[in-house]
Amino acid sequence: YCTTTQRYLFLLRNTKKYAGTWGLGGGGIEPGEHLITSLYRELSEELGYDFSSTKVIPIEKFTSENGAFEYHTYVIKVDAEFVPELNGEHRGYCWVPLDDYPKPLHPGVWRTFKFSSVIDKLRTIEQLP
Repeated sequence: YCTTTQRYLFLLRNTKKYAGTWGLGGGGIEPGEHLITSLYRELSEELGYDFSSTKVIPIEKFTSENGAFEYHTYVIKVDAEFVPELNGEHRGYCWVPLDDYPKPLHPGVWRTFKFSSVIDKLRTIEQLP
């Protein structure tokens, strides 16, 4: 989330699974890796940007019904928009206001955005200094 423009960064997926949908940066945790360390690593790999000194704000944790899959959503605030150096996982990006998010959304992001509590949290974060 960029505090000066009040816009969020979305990424256009390029991989076979859900190609052509808009999502967020992130990925899997490697064995023995801490959750936040994996987030910083994934974002560095996907965006070519070092977030390791930025605050991570938890938004949501989704767990599948069978408990086999967890998906964590976080917000990281930046002062200025940047041009990401995309790796092969994504083929495009956009900075947009939350009310004007790109479509179609990745199914996981779509599910997250369907919860009013998540949107309320994002709106609260937008108001924080």
